[in-house]
Amino acid sequence: MTAVVTDIHRELVVQCKRGSREATYKLYKLYAKAMFNICLRMLNNRSEAEDMLQEIFVDAFQRIESFRFESTFGAWIKQITLNKCINELKRKKTQLEYLDNLEVIDIPDETTDRPSEYELAMNVKNVKKAMAQLPDGSRTIFSLYLLEGYDHTEIAGILNISESTSKSQFMRARIKVKEILTQMPYER
Repeated sequence: MTAVVTDIHRELVVQCKRGSREATYKLYKLYAKAMFNICLRMLNNRSEAEDMLQEIFVDAFQRIESFRFESTFGAWIKQITLNKCINELKRKKTQLEYLDNLEVIDIPDETTDRPSEYELAMNVKNVKKAMAQLPDGSRTIFSLYLLEGYDHTEIAGILNISESTSKSQFMRARIKVKEILTQMPYER
């Protein structure tokens, strides 16, 4: 049995395929912010993320005729976004930088003036700041696994690394993010 994909923006895509500038603009407005956030997480540079976002949408709209509704438009544009960001990271550096072995981290005991781990995790702004401090390779793996839902086998294939490297880098990145969060001043 074949799964049926329902795309809430199907009509906009159909109009876009027919050349409607208004539909193209509406699709862009619907997806630009989410795709920009992926670009920013992956590239860790606002101006590069903005440039990449434009490239992604130009590419997507030039190839819109090849979109066959086998997935949602959102899933399709997200895959284009991830692929272009990964390719850019590969182009910029022949070797992505990863975290070296980390020693056991001494995290201070919580006191009443320190937030709980849950409160730290809930502060998205701080998590983004912590992620931005990771080396490119570790940040990419962390983002692909935790935020984009790829498993370590897929990440290994995408980045041309071993699955164990993906797993170890994710764990190191997770520890480093937690360490950074515990050292940040608490902001609500």
